Amino acid sequence: MFSCVHWLQPFLALLSSALLTCGYNCPSSCSCPDHHTVDCTGQGLTRLPDSIPLDVRRLLLSNNWIPWIPSDFLVLYSDLVYLDLRNNSLSRLEPGTLSTSSRLVYLDLGSNNLTEIPSGTFGESRSLIKLRLGNNPFLNMVSKDAFSGLTSLRELELERNALSGMDVGVLSQLPSLRLIRLEGNPWVCNCNFAKLFLWLLENQHKLTTGLEGMECSLPVDGQLVSLSMLSEDSFRECRGLLTLTDYLIVIFSGICISVAAIIASFFLASTIHCFQRLKSKRTDEEEAED
Repeated sequence: MFSCVHWLQPFLALLSSALLTCGYNCPSSCSCPDHHTVDCTGQGLTRLPDSIPLDVRRLLLSNNWIPWIPSDFLVLYSDLVYLDLRNNSLSRLEPGTLSTSSRLVYLDLGSNNLTEIPSGTFGESRSLIKLRLGNNPFLNMVSKDAFSGLTSLRELELERNALSGMDVGVLSQLPSLRLIRLEGNPWVCNCNFAKLFLWLLENQHKLTTGLEGMECSLPVDGQLVSLSMLSEDSFRECRGLLTLTDYLIVIFSGICISVAAIIASFFLASTIHCFQRLKSKRTDEEEAED
């Protein structure tokens, strides 16, 4: 009896260790190499797996066919720091999906079918350090406030997308940015690109390929030129041009000035009219006394 129990002890210890290591609640078709990692890479998944442990920290979902992420997906996984969704079928991100990922440090959304990154997509993900958005062939729009709140972001990848232009505010609002990838996009060197070019010129040390690795097409004949061949003077004809925002500001300012002038004229006319009536009344009173 004693020898039997003695023999079972190593087996029970091994079984217990296996349960802890492989994950007792590990989703089917996935592996859990440690207690905080769920690896579902290349399993042909068409949706997010069920029964993901709530204390997961590394979630690997690359090389599948997942088309979307529920907006409340990250609410339950507050410990998640590493999320890999590379090479799936994501075409859009639900508003608020990533706004609750307060501890997320690494996020890979590369090689999907995203078409735009709208404002507030990442909410206040202040812990995010690396964001990969490259190789989305239909991604042609990044809103000015798309990365607002990402104060810790150091590496941003936007290479080989369909971006022909981008507001410089997208990058200038990232105080911790150290590395940026923008090569392989169909940039157009027009006046809308001028401000972004000046930023790239001043921050070319942050470009992994330098200005030499980026090209843009000339608006006249579509010829591709390396950004290293351009300078600030290349956009000198754009200095006197106003953007749509500038025109709206001018129009709004003109309307405000006109309204202010009308109001001032009204009060001035009213004051003069009152003064004339008062003067006429005093004259009548003086004549009556005489």
